[in-house]
Amino acid sequence: MTLTVKVLDGVSRVPAADWDALVGEGSPFLEHIFLTTLEDSRSVGEGTGWRPCPVTVWRGDKLVAAAPAYLKGHSYGEFVYDWQWAAFAKQNRIPYYPKLIVGAPFTPATGERLLVAPGEDESVRAALLGGLRTLGQQACGLHVLFPTAAEAEWLEAQGGMLRLQWQYHWENKGFRTFEDYLATLPTKRRTNVRKERKSVTGLRIVAAENPDPSVGPWMYGLYRDTHVRHTGGEGYLEPAFFELLFQRWGHRLHTVIAYDGATPIAGTLNVRKGDRLYGRHWGAVREVPFLHFEVAIYAAVDWCIANDVAVFEPGHGGEHKHARGFAPRLTTSVHWLTDPRLDAALRDFCQREAEAVRAAVDEG
Repeated sequence: MTLTVKVLDGVSRVPAADWDALVGEGSPFLEHIFLTTLEDSRSVGEGTGWRPCPVTVWRGDKLVAAAPAYLKGHSYGEFVYDWQWAAFAKQNRIPYYPKLIVGAPFTPATGERLLVAPGEDESVRAALLGGLRTLGQQACGLHVLFPTAAEAEWLEAQGGMLRLQWQYHWENKGFRTFEDYLATLPTKRRTNVRKERKSVTGLRIVAAENPDPSVGPWMYGLYRDTHVRHTGGEGYLEPAFFELLFQRWGHRLHTVIAYDGATPIAGTLNVRKGDRLYGRHWGAVREVPFLHFEVAIYAAVDWCIANDVAVFEPGHGGEHKHARGFAPRLTTSVHWLTDPRLDAALRDFCQREAEAVRAAVDEG
């Protein structure tokens, strides 16, 4: 039966069971609930610069492939940091926006981006990429953010421009206790971690899965406050996103909350799927020395060890993670720029940048 490519105006247009059958054991951030909660809360959509336009492939009335795609008029919330690219394009009077991105909004976590039903042949994935390329050519470019290594290799073979970055990940090397993990650090760093943890012993730290939905609005307050203090803005996510996510997706959510007596004063929101924990948002209502490290790193690592979690991905950036035993791991994005002059210039840039990135990761 002939394959049909359709561009929709939201992931919510696809039945949840059909979409999640494509995701399978893949990234939690491509699951139907996560993406549609962004839509329902108006964290993406009209007025946000993120216009949902998922590209889907159908055989008759059966969904056989899909990709979460967004038309964008800016580069906020992507974590690929292409502002220099946009500035270069502007200097040369080449339009850079709108652009088409494929990925999970506001989420720098690697995962499959071209979702294909099990058992389908290469023609289905090719049809999906063809639909994305066509839509990207109507904009100023196509950008696939944080695909898996295998997808990045395939996309590059299809003519895409590969860009490399890195993140710091913690990996469980069969640790049975937190002290086992500390034993892998140099003596000075090990001593520093113990001092940092000891400095917050007056607080009660609680790590838990499936938190009560009442935590959602409080967590939004932390999220908003963190953005106000560090960026001057209120953040990308709307209050309704946190409220709905805690109601709908509690089985994926994990929190670490610091209490002073009965009063919560700091916390992180994480996501767990399978043997991976993903750090998402952090905030505190008052400053306490080293509390960020305890809540966002050490308590999460301690919990991962106790619960047989293999990898903790705390998010983008942060040299402080490296000093605490997190290892650099390559991340990728793949790009096609519509203007041939810009495409050629950036391909040369990416090749030179990749050499420096690989050298930095090898040293780490």
